[in-house]
Amino acid sequence: MRQAGGDLEEAARRVARGDVSAFATLVNATSARLYRLAIKMMGSGEEAEDVLQESYARAYEALRAGRFEGAARVDSWLYRIVANQAINALRSRRRRPAVTLQNDDIVADPRQASDVRVVLRELSGWLDALPADQRAALVLRELEGLPNAEIARIMGCSEGAVEQRLVRARAALRARSEQ
Repeated sequence: MRQAGGDLEEAARRVARGDVSAFATLVNATSARLYRLAIKMMGSGEEAEDVLQESYARAYEALRAGRFEGAARVDSWLYRIVANQAINALRSRRRRPAVTLQNDDIVADPRQASDVRVVLRELSGWLDALPADQRAALVLRELEGLPNAEIARIMGCSEGAVEQRLVRARAALRARSEQ
């Protein structure tokens, strides 16, 4: 997601100085990976789009208001916004019926076997059963491949807390798979 030469950081500085068009650079450079994160956490393309749209709106407001201080990389900061927005959406969703992950949302080749659809539905159900913070840590680690230190920055917690969430999430998934 990070572009060579600090293009994202420069775009963020330009947005902060009032260059509205520079925000398109951030969106174009990050939207694919951030959408993947949102869809993996939310389980539906429609909800992922809502999370991503709200996240970009918050990021833009923060940049314009000078609330991004540059302590973290722009891409890490955006991951954190999306992860937090998804966690909030998941917590509020608990009162609504579960949404299953749609095969067409994340599988590029719709001709894949029907067993892929079954596995995706089952995985989505298992992820839905996890607390939002455990789900976020697991998605960022196992599906996005981020190191624990980066996940800690994104989630605003210690590396120990990330590891604890991963251990608990894996234990819950393991227990569920043995049922």
